[in-house]
Amino acid sequence: MTDRARLDGQAAFITGGGGGIGRAIALRLAEAGADVAIFDIFPERAEEAAARAAEKGVRALAIAGDVMDAAALRDAIDHGAETFGHLDILVNNAGGVSGRPFLEQSERSMRKHVDINLMSMLIATQAAAQHMVAGRRGGAIVNVASIEASRAAPNFAVYAACKAGMVSFTRSMAIELAEHGIRVNCIAPDHTVTPGNQGNRQGAVDPATWRRRGAEEIDAMNRLIPLGREGIDSECGDAALFLASTMASYVTGVCLPVDGGTWASSGWVRGRDGRWTLNEGLSFGPS
Repeated sequence: MTDRARLDGQAAFITGGGGGIGRAIALRLAEAGADVAIFDIFPERAEEAAARAAEKGVRALAIAGDVMDAAALRDAIDHGAETFGHLDILVNNAGGVSGRPFLEQSERSMRKHVDINLMSMLIATQAAAQHMVAGRRGGAIVNVASIEASRAAPNFAVYAACKAGMVSFTRSMAIELAEHGIRVNCIAPDHTVTPGNQGNRQGAVDPATWRRRGAEEIDAMNRLIPLGREGIDSECGDAALFLASTMASYVTGVCLPVDGGTWASSGWVRGRDGRWTLNEGLSFGPS
C-alpha cells in the first residue's frame, strides 16, 4: 500500500459498520492503519467487525446503537473520540430502504426513511465535525449515497430523495468545513453484494443463509451493469479509503459512483445477443 494511502495515527467512526459496505469500509480503513469505532444496531455485527479490524493491529471499538436515536449517536461519537483521543474520519454509511409506490407509503414509513438515511447523517456530521474542528487536525467525511440520488427511482422515491439530499449536503459541507481542513465527499454505489440484499437483514452476518439466485436472474442482473457483474463491498471500501486518505488531499465536494457503470449507462442494457439496447426489443449500433 502506498504511503499516501496510509492512515496511521488516525481514528475513524463508521455508522452501520457491522455489515456490508460499512463493514468493508471499516476493515479497509483499519488495514490502512486507522483506529476504528464501529457503530451498528446489531451488537454481534459490531463486535465481529471490530474483532476483524483489531486483527490488523489497530484499536477497534464496537458500539451498539441505532442511528435514529440522535442522543445515542452523538454519545457514541463522543465515546469514540474520547477513547482514541481524537477523531479524523467519519463514514456516514447507515441507511435503509423498503420499496413501495409512493401513494401507498405511510407517513410513518416516510419519516423512518428520512431519519435513518438523512437525519442520521446530519447528526453524525455535526457531532464528528465539532471534534475535528476542536482537534485542529483537519479530517475527512465520506458519505455513502447511491446512484438513486441522481436518477428516477420509482417505488423508492423517498429513499432517493434522501440520497439526493445527502449529495447536496456533501457539497455544502465541503464549502463550510474547508477552512478547517475537513474534506467532505461521497460515494454512490449501485448493485453491490451485501447481507441485506441477500436476505440477511438482521442478526449476525451469515452467508450460509443468503438466498441463491438462479442463472437467469444472474444473467439479467449482469446485463444491466456495463462491467458485467455486481460490485463487491470491498470495492466501496477502496473508494472510501481513497477519499479518506491524502491521495485525495485536493478532492472535496465530489460524489464518486462505484457502480460498474450503471449511472453512466442511463438505461442502456446489454441484450441477450450482447448488443446494447434500451430494452430487449430495440437494439442500436452497427449490425
